[in-house]
Amino acid sequence: MSIPPLHPNEATARLECLSTEELSAECCAILERIPGAGLKGSGFPANVLGQLMHSPELLARFLDWWVTSKSAMAFAERQQELVILRIGCLYASDYVWKHHVPVACEFGVSNDEIDAVRNGNFDFFTGLDRALLCFAEAMVVDRTISAELWTTYSAQISAQQVIDLISLVSQYVLFALTNNVLQVPLEEPFINAPSLMP
Repeated sequence: MSIPPLHPNEATARLECLSTEELSAECCAILERIPGAGLKGSGFPANVLGQLMHSPELLARFLDWWVTSKSAMAFAERQQELVILRIGCLYASDYVWKHHVPVACEFGVSNDEIDAVRNGNFDFFTGLDRALLCFAEAMVVDRTISAELWTTYSAQISAQQVIDLISLVSQYVLFALTNNVLQVPLEEPFINAPSLMP
């Protein structure tokens, strides 16, 4: 499936971007638990979080679900990043793509794998990697998993992995839609990073 036209990351978001300096102590403590370093420091997604701060009660609950589940999923962070990159493609979200290419590399995803995800070339992958990508694609594009796809891959993916995948896809649909609808601007370190479009 080809990448649809990219959604714009404007210089100014449609809603005021609230300062993450005003995040609650609870939210800050949750964010410290994010696995790895890629979404911290210069990689911190301040602008999308600054949009979600308009609903502070939702944000605290969402962050706890998001961060807790990232560490508890029944597949590796590397596999999570493959799925996240593909959701970035399917939603044509340069924000998700640019933030998660460095995270994917941190967890061992190769440049060839990144290119294969961008191009929807799932034949490049085998086993659980391929099952996760095919199921995630179907969840976004078809809003379900067909009987044929289930028969093809269900032996390669456990019940917990299916539930965890539904959770992961749901989380990044929220992020991608937030970025696209509100035209969230990229943070300075990401403005000149390689785009989703090669």
